[in-house]
Amino acid sequence: MTIEVFNRYESKYLMDSQSFQDIYNRLLQYMDLDEYNQNNQFYTISNIYYDTPQHSIIRNSLSKPKYREKLRVRAYGVPKQDAKVYVELKKKVYGLVNKRRTAMKLNEAYEFVRTGVAPEFMPYMNKQVIHEIQYFLQRYELQPAVYLAYDRIAMFCRGNRDLRITFDTNIRSRREDIRLEEGDHGEALMAPGLWLMEVKAEKTVPVWLAQLLSELRMFRTGFSKYGNEYRMNIRNEQQIKERLQLC
Repeated sequence: MTIEVFNRYESKYLMDSQSFQDIYNRLLQYMDLDEYNQNNQFYTISNIYYDTPQHSIIRNSLSKPKYREKLRVRAYGVPKQDAKVYVELKKKVYGLVNKRRTAMKLNEAYEFVRTGVAPEFMPYMNKQVIHEIQYFLQRYELQPAVYLAYDRIAMFCRGNRDLRITFDTNIRSRREDIRLEEGDHGEALMAPGLWLMEVKAEKTVPVWLAQLLSELRMFRTGFSKYGNEYRMNIRNEQQIKERLQLC
């Protein structure tokens, strides 16, 4: 059964390919690959992030308040119109990440976020999560802001599914054709060969993992995919304005 409610702490680490290989090989002693990675293949996650016309949600998030929230529609791979996707509400309160999501068909998800009107309830939906997302939609005037995709390897700790580690690479984005079914192409958000590791745990990480991170000299960093994309977009817009002024 798909987990629809998450409460956990998340720590992020940026690394190059050699560092990725070093920690990945060591983690295999303690962790198993996600079922979608069993043949050491990536799986692709694609998202549409929603925001106000003034970008108030991401601007608030970048100011690092004690409470922040965002809404996205997520798919695995490139979905068809009748494919199942997830509408996700993600909150962060004093470092604790709370994620609530419900499955919908792609066209149902688009219409739900656009209108705030819940679709006809189906067995694959979570009614309580739909109500919570509806409340969020009432508070903001939202529109599709950015498409973000990345290739992922995920691992779960043996005997403790509460500990999950993911590695994302080839993070790309676009601000045109912001629809999941339009393909997973986009502008690179990071240099080639870089990886974003996220350690996700309901409580503290086990001693063996803390020791491994220390041994490999890996240190936490702040990295928001949407936040970094927004900063990059602002820089690009500023550069265009400066070039136009020189003409």
